[in-house]
Amino acid sequence: MTDLSCVIAGVPFKNPVMMASGTFGFGREYSAFYPIDELGGICGKGLTLHPKEGNPGIRMWETASGMMNSVGLENPGVHAFLEQECPYWETLDTVRIANLGGGCLEDYTEGARLIEENENKRRKEGRSAVDMIELNISCPNVKEGGMAFGIQTEEARKVVRAVRREVSMPLIVKLSPGAEKLTEMAYMCEQEGADAVSLINTISAMKIDVRSRKSVFRHGYAGLSGPAIKPIALRMVHQVSHAVNIPVIGVGGISSGEDIMEFIMAGASAVQVGTAGFADLRAGVRLIRELETLMIEEKISHLDEVRGIV
Repeated sequence: MTDLSCVIAGVPFKNPVMMASGTFGFGREYSAFYPIDELGGICGKGLTLHPKEGNPGIRMWETASGMMNSVGLENPGVHAFLEQECPYWETLDTVRIANLGGGCLEDYTEGARLIEENENKRRKEGRSAVDMIELNISCPNVKEGGMAFGIQTEEARKVVRAVRREVSMPLIVKLSPGAEKLTEMAYMCEQEGADAVSLINTISAMKIDVRSRKSVFRHGYAGLSGPAIKPIALRMVHQVSHAVNIPVIGVGGISSGEDIMEFIMAGASAVQVGTAGFADLRAGVRLIRELETLMIEEKISHLDEVRGIV
């Protein structure tokens, strides 16, 4: 008998497979292909306090062993999410994680406050729509020249500390692979009260159209994801899991049950899957079954037996 369950920040997951933010919408579309309640959890589309139209021009480009995206956090905003998407999330029997970004400190704190306030109101009425918040600190700080909050530890500290003061619900911080000192960044998040960290976000990349002699993306660079970045993500998860005592959620290039097992053995408590869902709309449930089959083959009854074994 295999047991795929895990617990992160007191929140029980039926299995360690979540769908990553920015790749799964809010789940409605994928529910037409399989029961998304089978997933361990879903991370909703990245939100900002106010609606964003996203980037103009080409937004996605397939590349060897992956894809690049320059969507620009197009989203309906926190208020619309609470009004339009949360009623649907109330019906789901899986862990629901709201991913929150921002262009300044006030965007983060106000967005987080609204999400928690709304959730507290729902719970008083016997309902629930959001179990956890995931902070995306890879967003550019528009008040400080555009450098991402998640690059420098002390800048990121301001965000994590301020949001932690605003909310009591479980808080995940999603780390950027571009951080100057990634393990130091993760340790800071733990110090400031984060309940878990997730990593990695996409890696900055580029594609040039040799005929037009320009980047195919309007803003020049885009985020690379998919199997091409898995070895880097795995190494970073391994390093961070040895630097902190809070749960680590592995993200980056997962496309098979064996990939998931690698992240677990590197120290991850759970994983998030993104790009694989574009190539296979049923990737979420396929990966859960592949992981379970692998556990049976390797005589692993619970993932705790091999978590962090490497």
